[in-house]
Amino acid sequence: MAPWLPLLSLLGLLPGAAPAPPRRAAGAQAWEAESSELLAPARFALEMYNRGRAAGTRAALAAVRGRVRREGPGSLYSLQATLEEACNDPTVCQLPVSKKTLLCSFQVLEELGKHTLLRRDCRPVDTKITDQRSESLHSFSSLFNKDTLPEDFVMQVASIFKEFVTTYNRTYETKEEARWRLSVFINNMMRAQKIQALDRGTAQYGVTKFSDLTEEEFHTIYLNPLLKELRSKRMPLALSVSDPAPPEWDWRKKGAVTKVKDQGMCGSCWAFSVTGNVEGQWFLKRGDLLSLSEQELVDCDKLDKACLGGLPSNAYSAIKTLGGLETEDDYSYNGHLQTCNFSAEKVKVYINDSVELSQNEQKLAAWLAKKGPISIAINAFGMQFYRHGISHPLRPLCSPWLIDHAVLLVGYGNRSDIPFWAIKNSSACPGPCPGGAAG
Repeated sequence: MAPWLPLLSLLGLLPGAAPAPPRRAAGAQAWEAESSELLAPARFALEMYNRGRAAGTRAALAAVRGRVRREGPGSLYSLQATLEEACNDPTVCQLPVSKKTLLCSFQVLEELGKHTLLRRDCRPVDTKITDQRSESLHSFSSLFNKDTLPEDFVMQVASIFKEFVTTYNRTYETKEEARWRLSVFINNMMRAQKIQALDRGTAQYGVTKFSDLTEEEFHTIYLNPLLKELRSKRMPLALSVSDPAPPEWDWRKKGAVTKVKDQGMCGSCWAFSVTGNVEGQWFLKRGDLLSLSEQELVDCDKLDKACLGGLPSNAYSAIKTLGGLETEDDYSYNGHLQTCNFSAEKVKVYINDSVELSQNEQKLAAWLAKKGPISIAINAFGMQFYRHGISHPLRPLCSPWLIDHAVLLVGYGNRSDIPFWAIKNSSACPGPCPGGAAG
């Protein structure tokens, strides 16, 4: 047994000692897959691993085993792969050339023939770990690439991690998975502390339901890279509102905003942002606040890419093409792509057009107060660990050129001389953000 495993066993984080796993959704299945079925996702994971590597330094797949979990039209593959990594190019290899064997854990999501890499963890097979229990805390510290970590710090973080596992009902299938998630958690706590130190607002950063995800996993699963990678369809420019913006405004207090929704493990923030805008517009025009269907857009908007991301401008076009939106009660959210089940007879809300607003913040505030909540895109820096308060990161950390998350702008104001925009989020706790955070 590795020297830090007794510590994890005491904390109840290993298989057999962990809390009972949550019940699977109806229709979900998980089993050991045949090796032939694993080849396609394994080759995709290998391709992602080798991306950017010189031709003579790429790894090869030696063996793979794993599980598959099916739900709806999607399949989630949990793979254990052995890779052989050898450098065959003398112009880039360090001498003496040697072959390295890696044990990799991959998670690959397959939906409608498209693969997405959700997690990657590769380590040399020949990593030596002593089995002296007296060295457990030292070995535990070494997981985090630090020369030394204070013993009380290690124990404190381990206690916090145990509480996190209980609070969010986490279960890890193997000892390797438990070790990996523990190392990710501690590194994330360090990242959260650095973000906290750099923030100039009142925001608090710390443990959230995303704290055992790597930065890459969080971005891949919850955010929307298409917002910065694809050029948005240009919409007609809106006429400016002539009335000046009031000192503060909050549409939540005026009944134009539905309850906070959760997009789950799906990059569908673009759909939630748009339905929130349409919900507010319908309330202002008809006096009726309806919770509208994001799943309709995920399934039936053929201009966007469902859980892989999308553009709000495309979603507005899709709503017009479809003929409107059903309510969430009629077309409920599942958090993955499925066959379009749209029914024109169930449409409750329609739109005539969509417009693009000025990026001038005074004009944006005036429009918001007069016309209702707005679909916007932001740079989600720090949101993986955001808990509450006014987030005000340094400008270079919140570049408008790196927008990656769509939200709903519902208000604005000023607290202790710190101006803020209030947003309704769909992947973490909602809360105010600074005036400069919106892209």
